[in-house]
Amino acid sequence: MTEPVGRRERKKAATRQNIADTALRLFLERGYDAVGIRDVAAEADVAVTTLFSHFASKEALVFERDEDFEKRLARAVTDREPDEPIVPALRREMRAMVRHCASEGAAPTWRMIDATPALREYEESMRLRHAESLASAIAADLDLPPSSTACRTIARFVTDAHSLAREAADPDAAVDEIFRMIEAAWAVTFPTTASRPGYNRSAIAGSGTGGTPGA
Repeated sequence: MTEPVGRRERKKAATRQNIADTALRLFLERGYDAVGIRDVAAEADVAVTTLFSHFASKEALVFERDEDFEKRLARAVTDREPDEPIVPALRREMRAMVRHCASEGAAPTWRMIDATPALREYEESMRLRHAESLASAIAADLDLPPSSTACRTIARFVTDAHSLAREAADPDAAVDEIFRMIEAAWAVTFPTTASRPGYNRSAIAGSGTGGTPGA
């Protein structure tokens, strides 16, 4: 009998979470470099091929919410209320993400990441990928080309806010401070779409102004 799709997806998600939880526990107990992929698979009671069907690399095991965070940033733009400005929507989402990663329970994981060159490199590439995804969402919202330098720059500011705020003594205050600068940059770069209450996306669709430097 064919297993229902919902149950299959739940089992798949549970297996993925089990692998990620097991990997993180082993990394924190023994040290990241002392644990291999086969160690994680054996402890999680899955085949190595199963592990790789969920995670493309050893580094990815540490950042198991990578895809979720990438989608959340893009959805903060695409799924916001029609009259809600982009920057406040992104600030709200970033504040929630930073709170998750700045919690006391996350501290050992971030200490491990900061102490491991391979994980720092992976985090940087992940942040750049998130920025490109966010830039595409912003550009689509403003009816600009996906390669818009202005959109990519704003997106980089937003994704960099995560690591800056996470490391701050007061993460919430840091998010607010960073986003005040992003808001100012947005107002200068996109004057016809100033991030203010009542901004209506449909009003600027096809306007062609864009605000992209050099256009």
